[in-house]
Formats: sequence, C-alpha cells, structure tokens
Amino acid sequence: MIRPMIRLSKTGCLLLTAMLCAAILPGCRHTPDEVQVREAIAAVAQAAQAGAAGDVVAPLSDDFDGNAGELDRPALANMVRLVALRGEHVGVMLGPVTIEHRGARMVATFEVTLSSGGRLFPDRLGIYQVESAWRKQHGKWRCYTASWKHSM
Repeated sequence: MIRPMIRLSKTGCLLLTAMLCAAILPGCRHTPDEVQVREAIAAVAQAAQAGAAGDVVAPLSDDFDGNAGELDRPALANMVRLVALRGEHVGVMLGPVTIEHRGARMVATFEVTLSSGGRLFPDRLGIYQVESAWRKQHGKWRCYTASWKHSM
C-alpha cells in the first residue's frame, strides 16, 4: 500500500513541475528589440493624439535632442500640454517604420502626417520625414535624438 502512494506522489510532483514550467515559460519570452522600438514609436503617436504629454516623452532619454537643439524633452512635453490645454486635437498618422541596426544602437525612419482641427500650429502640420536614434538604457529602448523635415 505504501508503494502506490509513493508512485502517486512522484506523478503528482511531475505534473506540478510541468504545470509550473508551462506557466513560467511564456513570461520568459523576450520581445525583439526592433519590436520594442516600433511599439514605442506607435505609443508616442497614440499619446500625441490623446494629448498625454507624459506618455509622449516616456520613451525619450533625459538628454533627448530634437532637430539639433530645436526641441528637447521638456519642451516637447510642454508643447503637447499646450495643445491639450487649448482643447485642440492633433491627428497623427504613421507610415511604415524602417529600422537599421548600428552596433548597439538602432535608427528608425518613418513618415508621419500631422493634422489638426485647430489653429495652434498650422505651419507645423503636414507630412514629415523622421529619423530617430535609439539606445538601450536600463533594459529599455530610449530615443535620444530625432530629426525631421517637412515633406512637400
């Protein structure tokens, strides 16, 4: 009688171990770096449309430099806040994102179309070509510089 209980106990342990492995393994998956950058870019676009300044600048490094000193992280957050406070809406439509690896960093290029129903920045609406550079900081990809130019 003791033997069947031991056998049942071993079977139970094996079953429990298999269930634990099945529960833990999906959490061990690593999102590919390119996917993380693409998701961050899409999240910024969604946050800009929602007027969520904190979410717009969340994936930016503290030393972010936009258009060679034209716009830093705090200035970008303030611009988004100003648009939201005025009750204006900015539409953001992303084109395909191309990512190029450059050593430990990545460069993402894409086209973005900005539209608005308001009057705050009419000269800044339209289609832009964007190039953004990303580096990994504390396990997350952060955009540390970006440049953009108005497309005609």
